[in-house]
Amino acid sequence: MKRSRIGIGAALTAGALATAGLIYAPAAAAVEPGTATVQADCGIYGGGEATLTATQDGTTATITVTSSEITTPVAVDANTVDTTITMTKGGGGTTEFTGSSNPAMEAGGGVDSGPLTGTVASGDSLDAFPGSLTLVVMGISVTCESTAAQSPGPFVFD
Repeated sequence: MKRSRIGIGAALTAGALATAGLIYAPAAAAVEPGTATVQADCGIYGGGEATLTATQDGTTATITVTSSEITTPVAVDANTVDTTITMTKGGGGTTEFTGSSNPAMEAGGGVDSGPLTGTVASGDSLDAFPGSLTLVVMGISVTCESTAAQSPGPFVFD
């Protein structure tokens, strides 16, 4: 009989600790949708569709930009492109995401840049339209302007 009381006590203690862990565990932040596309016009450098992938960790968010239609005219080494994407907030204003993290890209290859880092608040709604993507490659600045709202709708952050 003594053994079963110890077993029940241990089980109740373990259950209480597990419940406390759930109560105090930090909530996972999420952004919806996680991926969207946008059309961009890069002037003499062309343009086309780009995919934006968003993630969030607390108030830090990242955007990765990839496109097989927006291409680089020259070969580019890894981590040498300074990239900024400016997105419009639903309530007004803008948020910038910046970084210089990119894989090596061959001449004529698609653009791949990110993660680009920015700060968000809970409830922020960000759309790439109107907005811009600026890439600085070997001192040459290329700005692409979005031509329509991203699809699906804006990124909404927790």
